Amino acid sequence: MSGIIGFQPLLAIVSHIFFIGVSFYALQAVIPEKIIKKNRVMQAQILFILLSIAIGWAVSNFFLEISYWSGKLPFMFS
Repeated sequence: MSGIIGFQPLLAIVSHIFFIGVSFYALQAVIPEKIIKKNRVMQAQILFILLSIAIGWAVSNFFLEISYWSGKLPFMFS
């Protein structure tokens, strides 16, 4: 039982880190020169990091919630 309890937080951490990385990779396709002011490189990098965290966290929570609720679905029909 304690192995299952310890698995959920580990899965959440790995999921969050994975999706933050994926969102950071996806944001590299955006051309920041068109929307960021000149000489604001550090601020642009911070913006990309924060956007990656926000998008990755939201997507990760979506998949974790789907996983959680799909696990509860069989109890609905029993």
